[in-house]
Amino acid sequence: MRHTRSLCLVASLAAAPLAAQNTVNIPFERMTLANGLEVILSPDHTVPQVAVNLWYHVGSKNEVKGRTGFAHMFEHVMFTGSGHVPYGMHDRLTQGVGGSNNGSTTNDRTNYYEIIPTNYLESALWLEADRMGFLLDSLDEAKFKAQRDIVQNERRQGVDNQPYGRVGEILDAAIYPESNPYSWPVVGYLPDLQSATVNDVKDFFRIYYAPSNATMAIVGDFDVAQTKAWIHRYFDDIKRGTSITRPKVAAPVLTAEKRYTYEDRVQVPRLYLQYPGVGSDNDDTYALRYLAQVVAGSRTARLTKALVYDTPLAASVGAFVNTNENSGEFSINVTPRPGHSLSEIEAATDDILARIKREGPTEEELAKTRAGLEFIYVSRLQANNGRANILNDGLVFHGDAARFKKDYAKLKAVTAADVKRVANKYLTAGRVVLSVVPMGKADQASKAAASSIVTVAPDGAHYILGTK
Repeated sequence: MRHTRSLCLVASLAAAPLAAQNTVNIPFERMTLANGLEVILSPDHTVPQVAVNLWYHVGSKNEVKGRTGFAHMFEHVMFTGSGHVPYGMHDRLTQGVGGSNNGSTTNDRTNYYEIIPTNYLESALWLEADRMGFLLDSLDEAKFKAQRDIVQNERRQGVDNQPYGRVGEILDAAIYPESNPYSWPVVGYLPDLQSATVNDVKDFFRIYYAPSNATMAIVGDFDVAQTKAWIHRYFDDIKRGTSITRPKVAAPVLTAEKRYTYEDRVQVPRLYLQYPGVGSDNDDTYALRYLAQVVAGSRTARLTKALVYDTPLAASVGAFVNTNENSGEFSINVTPRPGHSLSEIEAATDDILARIKREGPTEEELAKTRAGLEFIYVSRLQANNGRANILNDGLVFHGDAARFKKDYAKLKAVTAADVKRVANKYLTAGRVVLSVVPMGKADQASKAAASSIVTVAPDGAHYILGTK
């Protein structure tokens, strides 16, 4: 990722207090070009600023084993200039005029955006159109190698040489079969990055970086008629892409517990519990988000209150829901205080989770969680680029740019019974328990005798799980 990582609420939200709101609204209209490019237009004249947010429906899920990291590498390559845009001009026409630009890659999509003053909207559209249609005209060996080196260093800094940096990769490798594209990291494995060639990357671009695999949301202060004319001018002549066969990724199923120990260059051990979750089309994702907040969303959440404050066994607790397009995970991590073991932490955590499964949350916990999640959701609507991401997400993954209305309604409708149900459905014995311990101290793992050692394979492109 190119690291750069509030103005006011939309009118429908500003009209009344949050508690009285039953819906949210982002006015927009859609247009589809003959080449397949989907465009969402959402004018808001509150401030003289506009966001241009382009999503390509491609991520690490579209890669294959042994060729990982291409989608993320392309996120970098897309900022090296294109057929009519010299290197550096993209920044000069965005950051140089008081705006910003960036991109990000996930398992399922890659996005690029510009946030610029209104009078630079045409420039932003031209920039995006030029790299969509003419990127390969200027991509040479030197530019490719420079970006490949940057991505390799990003991996070294953020994963290989980061305390606990390999945890996400180990957990995914443990939950997903090796052939499942959710089993490898978005950043890719170092050997795959080192062996990638400029022709490999060009082939990847020709398949996925086409208007028929893209959506563009324009949100902010702009004239709709003029903007439509610019869109036709700059994007109409870009050729439609070839048809894409998207991988069918099954949600993982674990029938029994898997226990692992990983020795890392860390000073403090940490316990991770990860359970198979759901994809974005599964309505259980809303109740799982409540469950994560009830477990560890605030200092009064069940695990946080019990382990950090009441009986101080832990220094920190976290619970997270990760929802990809086709699958997801529910994760908990706990860092113990000095003098307390990971086995002690696991037993205390399991006791609290068992109580939630028996009783479900209280109405007070539910109300507090609902208010917090509503606040988070509405906060995303404050900025033009936040609304653009929400509109693109709905269209790309659900075929409905107005999906936000259903999301908000379903989020508000979660009941205590729903939270109890998903706790029992997903927090099962089919989970991964990972103990990360200091080097040479495998005996500090939770239930160390029953835990298998994780090692990094000599090729650095996968993990060896299951050796005692």
